[in-house]
Amino acid sequence: MRFADIFAGIGGFRIAMNNVCAENNIPHQCVFSCEIDKYAQRTYQANFNEVPTADVTKVSPQDIPDHDILFAGFPCQPFSGIGKQKGFSDPRGTLFFNILEILKAKRPFAFLLENVNRLVTIDEGRPFRIILRRLRSLGYNIHYQVLNALDFGLPQRRKRIFIVGFRKPVFFPWPDKKIVRVPLSSILQKRVRKDYYLSAEKKKDRKSKHKAKCRPSIWHESISGHISSNAYSCALRATASSNYLLVNGVRRLIPREMLRLQGFPDSFRIVVSDNQVKKQAGNAIPINVVQAILESVIPIVRAGLGEINGDIANVPTQSYSLAA
Repeated sequence: MRFADIFAGIGGFRIAMNNVCAENNIPHQCVFSCEIDKYAQRTYQANFNEVPTADVTKVSPQDIPDHDILFAGFPCQPFSGIGKQKGFSDPRGTLFFNILEILKAKRPFAFLLENVNRLVTIDEGRPFRIILRRLRSLGYNIHYQVLNALDFGLPQRRKRIFIVGFRKPVFFPWPDKKIVRVPLSSILQKRVRKDYYLSAEKKKDRKSKHKAKCRPSIWHESISGHISSNAYSCALRATASSNYLLVNGVRRLIPREMLRLQGFPDSFRIVVSDNQVKKQAGNAIPINVVQAILESVIPIVRAGLGEINGDIANVPTQSYSLAA
């Protein structure tokens, strides 16, 4: 099964795809990847032994190898509540149309797109309606859902919109939420270097402003200086200051913990600075959520490609397992 990794970041989609296919003995190959950020490229190369193409806008869609699934976490800043929400008036917002050109030229059987959940409501939903209309105009059957990483085994409140498309009408079951949520302690490192801890003065200042009701907890300090604490992290942000999330109010998250919040395994290699890891983790997709979605997507694609039943009409309208 061939896939393309568009706006690849540090490879979250690729890890999720590798995990699901490996667990079910499904041959798979990434035939094309692209990522413009040089530091994300460096991380991607260190982990996948491949340098992504830098600028997808400079690549002819016809030159991209044929693939069965397209993945794209297209730039969220134009639609984010943290940014100015310019939508398609932001040049980064128009990168969605590059995805359309690739879909039009290569006609993969399926695609999976990800963006901030605010995409659904910004400008009274007009950009989102444009996105859905344009995808449907290419003949794709569209399914979309806002999912929270907290419901899929990650101790992070991170809501994202996921859009799944298939070349033919199919029954698509969204994954069930996990009943038991994973505690923050599951991602915390026991021993952390001293330089990640706040000075005694800063710790005293923060503790004078706020008292946590649970431990361990993540303290979130807003731009206005308001502090709140929860048993789960709020969403990682690529552009936030180093101290906006604090473990028990006394230390910053270390890079490995940030990656764990997004579901990256400890075997994932870190080859850039702490600030770059914070940016990369903040821009990454929650791997557990994507993996859960792919457990429904892949059987449909295999059936559509004739790898199981030979005819998409034979796919049963019930929950799917990955058994061939």
